[in-house]
Amino acid sequence: MPYVSHQALPSLYRGARLVAMPSLAEGFGLPALEAMACGTPVVVGKTSAMPEVVGDAGLLVDPEDTGAISDAILRLLTQDPLRKELIARGLAWAAEFSWERTARQVLTVLDEVAAS
Repeated sequence: MPYVSHQALPSLYRGARLVAMPSLAEGFGLPALEAMACGTPVVVGKTSAMPEVVGDAGLLVDPEDTGAISDAILRLLTQDPLRKELIARGLAWAAEFSWERTARQVLTVLDEVAAS
């Protein structure tokens, strides 16, 4: 299966009404963060790193509860005030993440480990 190019991803995220990732396990959840940075609300599983990645800027669901997943998707499709609120929260939340900030934090941890 071919992958979507990195150049095409932002327009696909922006064109989506929402991104649903009710995963049982995620290493980091970069697609959810990318979607929020593009102004697209997310529904994610409340497992692994997803609660930390999404914070309160998305809807977190039990990934094994199909009713909860469909309810969250339906809420974002039908409740425009909620959708707008999560778009605003997602844009603000995603802005807190950057590769530069991540690199600085990793260097800080490495310095602390090296010093001890």
